[in-house]
Amino acid sequence: MANMSTIPIVALDFPSAADAVRLVEALGDRCRFYKIGSELFTAAGPEVVERIRHAGADVFLDLKFHDIPNTVRGAARSAAALGVRLVTVHAGGGSAMIEAAVDGAGDGVGVLAVTVLTSFDDASLARATGRPGVVARDEVDRLADVAAEAHAHGIVCSGAEAPSLHRRFGDRLALLVPGIRMPGGAGHDQRRVVTPAEAAAAGARYIVIGRVVTAAPDPAPAMDAVLADLQGITA
Repeated sequence: MANMSTIPIVALDFPSAADAVRLVEALGDRCRFYKIGSELFTAAGPEVVERIRHAGADVFLDLKFHDIPNTVRGAARSAAALGVRLVTVHAGGGSAMIEAAVDGAGDGVGVLAVTVLTSFDDASLARATGRPGVVARDEVDRLADVAAEAHAHGIVCSGAEAPSLHRRFGDRLALLVPGIRMPGGAGHDQRRVVTPAEAAAAGARYIVIGRVVTAAPDPAPAMDAVLADLQGITA
């Protein structure tokens, strides 16, 4: 992995383990951290985590746990037993649930609390929550406070909110920023998007790279472009 303070994580949003492993092999040392989300984990189960780790890479298990605290504690404990480095919970589950996840995950596994999904803007968030006038930035701030009080490792937020959150929390909360696009690239189904360099400048500790790399005709040079953009800020 390139020497940089912002860690790129490539999303293995594929329907099979074979597709995921092909990408990991294609990227080689360009990326040593991968996200396994609901699609791949549902299709391939815990074995795919083992396969990615066996390839020498770290795993971010992005299943966004949201349940009663005892159930989430058990889920986080099971994730930790798989050897993952990061897991997610929904911050909307409240402080007791986040604290249970932190307890279950134990040392060495970071619990990230998801604030407001990057597919939301203010209007769609208001429709989904039934709260006219709600502002995504304010909701992210509120949920970040909940996560910090519950001793989460960090939060998931968009690049739009990252600068103010980094100023408020510094290293107390690690920021993971999804919704990454390259300069001039399409946002697809993400609303609040930034480039790798913009996320790094905003204080992101982690960024999640999706179709920018995974949908590229040749993923290796696409990943090189991401790393080059990042190093323009962090080198």
